[in-house]
Amino acid sequence: MDQDQTFLEYVVKSLADHPEDVKVKRTVDEMGVLLTLSVHKDDMGKIIGRSGATAKAIRTILRVVGMKNEARVNLKIEEPEGSERGPGMQSGGYNQDNKSVDDVIADLKGEQ
Repeated sequence: MDQDQTFLEYVVKSLADHPEDVKVKRTVDEMGVLLTLSVHKDDMGKIIGRSGATAKAIRTILRVVGMKNEARVNLKIEEPEGSERGPGMQSGGYNQDNKSVDDVIADLKGEQ
């Protein structure tokens, strides 16, 4: 397993309540390395973080790991199957402070 994939799995499993559901797929093409992350739907808010801060920090460190190995590393976080968004969510779903981009745009437009 490559260092970037090992790093990502370690960090995300440390944050997740369901580490057994953390999956990382690594693909390499002419654009560089793409790490595709999937997590349990209840962990999505923790991995994204408030205003995307956690995901942004993970991406930044992945780029540094990539530079050390002379590779461009990008992270794609997959939307979990059955995830729910918005105010009518069941407990255990996204925290209101960890809204997705779609939720923020809907709020700005006044949609509920």
